[in-house]
Amino acid sequence: MVLSEPSTPEAAARAADCRPESGRLWKRSQLRSAPVCDSKRGMEKIENHAGRIAFLGYGACFFASCLWGTGFYFGRLALNEMSVEHMVLYRFLFASLGMLPVALVHRRRFRLTAAEARLLLICAALGVPIQFLLQFHGLARTTVSHASLMVGAMPVLLAAAAALFAPGRANEERLGRLEWLALFGSTVGAALILLGGSRGPAAQGQPTLVGDLLVLASLATALVWILLSKKLMETHSPPVVTAYTILSGTLMLAVWILGPLLFNPWLHNKVAPLPIAHVSLTAWTALAISGLLCTATTTLLWNWGIHHVPASRAGVFLNIEPALGSLLGVKLLGEHLGPYAWAGGALILAAALALTTHGPSSAEPIVLLE
Repeated sequence: MVLSEPSTPEAAARAADCRPESGRLWKRSQLRSAPVCDSKRGMEKIENHAGRIAFLGYGACFFASCLWGTGFYFGRLALNEMSVEHMVLYRFLFASLGMLPVALVHRRRFRLTAAEARLLLICAALGVPIQFLLQFHGLARTTVSHASLMVGAMPVLLAAAAALFAPGRANEERLGRLEWLALFGSTVGAALILLGGSRGPAAQGQPTLVGDLLVLASLATALVWILLSKKLMETHSPPVVTAYTILSGTLMLAVWILGPLLFNPWLHNKVAPLPIAHVSLTAWTALAISGLLCTATTTLLWNWGIHHVPASRAGVFLNIEPALGSLLGVKLLGEHLGPYAWAGGALILAAALALTTHGPSSAEPIVLLE
């Protein structure tokens, strides 16, 4: 379209007078709308950033659970050649190698009050020597399938404990109908997988009530450790808390296991020394994987994940551990996965997918500590 020139000088003057005013009106309109647009864009950036952090948090919990699922398998390989105490000690010596750089880098900035130091030592004792000695003494007296089945009860215990013992964070830890359904469905799925497998031959061991109860006791210990650790992570970096917890727990474990060796000259029943020369390469590899991946890496991933998402929602991923453990049990125990096992696997994957793809709710953390 071609605009015509004003026909008279008066019309031209009026047009000239109106253009600046029109420009000023347009500028004022833009200035009024600019703060609204900037605020909207800022909120969108915050929401997108929170969504990415939540996605990474769930992903960290997912990969941690996958690695945890291999723990019983590699633990069984090492138990074929050494005692429970020596296996757990070697595992955490390897884990300490992975945690030591984290502790050294942050040693000057990690300052604890007296109350926090006591809490850290309690977490270290619960999370390392008590939990793992109970767990692997239980595994030595039962089957991988039964031990994994006990672990399948962990999400329900974690969700219930988070609701009961974290009243100050009730809004964050509260579960909706979908979350409860996901937790219930994934737990049922884990039970179907493990109950659907056949027993291994008698030479490989049979499940016992004592073994199952020891594994269940280790889960109760792990539950307390998770909740107490999260309190420390509200004011301190999760990787640093994790590193010092494992290093302190490994030191406690070493004193507990190696301390009696000092009294060997005066003991009638000598304490067995650490096995070194006669340990096969397979066992050493299993121990290194158990320590560096199944312990150090998984604990860092899990603690970082639940630092950014509610622990009760992240709990659904703990069902991956018994599912993967049962799959590895097929190779270890010669079990067969029947239709119940396949149905259970589908339930677990569906529950995890429903939980992580559910739209954002008020329970999601918005203020990030890191």
